[in-house]
Amino acid sequence: MTGHSDSQEAVVKALHALGTGAYLADEQGSIVAVNTRGVELLGRSASELVGQDAHDLLHRNSCGEPVPRAQCRLRESILAGRTEQGDDVWVERGDGTLLPVAWLATPCDIGVGIRPSATLVLFHSAGHSGRPAQRPPVGGRLSELERLTLLAETTTLLTSTLDIHEALRRLIGLVVPRLADWAVIDLIGERDDVWRFAVAHAEGGTVVFREDLQGPMPPVPEESSMPLSRALRGVASSLAGPETYQGPPDSGIALEQRRLFETTGMHSAVLVPIRSLHAVLGALTLGRADQPERFTGGDIVLLEDIARRASFALENARLYQRQRKVAETMQRHLLPKLPRTANCGMTARYLAAPDASEVGGDWYDAFILPDGATALAIGDVVGHDLDAAAGMAQLRNMLRAYALSQQKPPSKIVEWLDEAILDIAEVSMATMIFARMTENDAGQCELSWTNAGHPPPLLVTHEGAARYLTDGHGILLGVAPEQVRPDATVQLPPESTLLLYTDGLIESPGHVLDEGLNRLRRHAASLAHHTLESFTDHLLARARPPDNDDDVALLAVRHMSSP
Repeated sequence: MTGHSDSQEAVVKALHALGTGAYLADEQGSIVAVNTRGVELLGRSASELVGQDAHDLLHRNSCGEPVPRAQCRLRESILAGRTEQGDDVWVERGDGTLLPVAWLATPCDIGVGIRPSATLVLFHSAGHSGRPAQRPPVGGRLSELERLTLLAETTTLLTSTLDIHEALRRLIGLVVPRLADWAVIDLIGERDDVWRFAVAHAEGGTVVFREDLQGPMPPVPEESSMPLSRALRGVASSLAGPETYQGPPDSGIALEQRRLFETTGMHSAVLVPIRSLHAVLGALTLGRADQPERFTGGDIVLLEDIARRASFALENARLYQRQRKVAETMQRHLLPKLPRTANCGMTARYLAAPDASEVGGDWYDAFILPDGATALAIGDVVGHDLDAAAGMAQLRNMLRAYALSQQKPPSKIVEWLDEAILDIAEVSMATMIFARMTENDAGQCELSWTNAGHPPPLLVTHEGAARYLTDGHGILLGVAPEQVRPDATVQLPPESTLLLYTDGLIESPGHVLDEGLNRLRRHAASLAHHTLESFTDHLLARARPPDNDDDVALLAVRHMSSP
């Protein structure tokens, strides 16, 4: 315990010696230590900062609104363990004012005193602090130019994302508090069920979501004349107030609406359908409680135009996610289950490309051969579409057929496969590694492999020494099927980890391949003592390039000593 305490004191002392603001964050982004200058800049005591999630507590935009987690570069660099810098963050000080800061985040080794690993965040003022910027006037006083600007901003922000939830949150940020104190979004699911996606309120320049008012809703009544029911059926837009729901309720939705008005204190609301060309997607409700102006018929026209633009973005996002789900489901069903062996741990990951149309040719395989050896394979069919995925499945099945029926070295199996792909319409060229892993009577594990133009395997010992297995390298499949391919052999040390991967893990636009290989090797070596599952997950999070636009397949194997 004394060593831990001394380590922690040394780290805190070093932080206080810095002339700029600094804090240490753990792997989840929580603050574990902060220096004196950081306390001064943030206007908060150390006890108010330590133990808090730095992003949730501090990070804001220029209007004082919380920054979505997925859009915060500083948070992403902490979670991924990458060194990055920027000047795009505003922090909320203890007195509610905002401070623009320039920052640098870098992983650091602080020993066992505080955490196994941490990120050091350095920051300094990039301007004068001030109150959150004010939104433009409310809807009833918007000029024609302001209305046109709002509509243009709606189109730009909503069509720049294909994530439905993110698009809807952006929509709320556009209308609250610019047009209303409250915004409510109700969505209709594929089976006509209704879900209250968001109830948001403007509080002190920020948007607060009321989770207690969100969740499942009763079904939409067919004959109800109540405003929300009509909007969810796509019949018409309506004005409403608390008096609208004072009479006997005609449905469960009407009861929920009465509760909404009572809880929020809204005195005036406008409800409009969110309609696509094919269906009603939901309804948007804006309400005023603190703003004294009541909504009028003129506001309905503006809100209908906003909802119409939102519907186009939502329809595109839904179609994209449906396409992506189909492609990912097809790809995952084509990938195999891994075998279980006595002295070998094995795990695999597949991450689809960010673009649904780019899913395709990355694959892995592992199976037991008739002589007891374990076969391992990783590959990438040239192309990024469903044809590539189909070709990948054919290639994998043919490899299995050759390997299971012929007890030959990996090179010979791949030579036969290379000749056979001339008759596979979906495969023009491909890279791959095929390996046999065997264990002798002494419990020593031996790996023999051949490489057809694929990134080299990475071997990481339990002591953290990592090296690429560059032997056995030949040209990719589909180029010269008559060429004789080489084999290579290596002995795997006990507790070592063998990593087979596709190029999406190391390639990045504008960077040479050696940068990606070095990054992967360093991160893999640092994770040598992690469990195999943890090793794989952390490696993907840290080593995968942030601007990666390709899918990734990864197969990790750890050899255990015989008991």
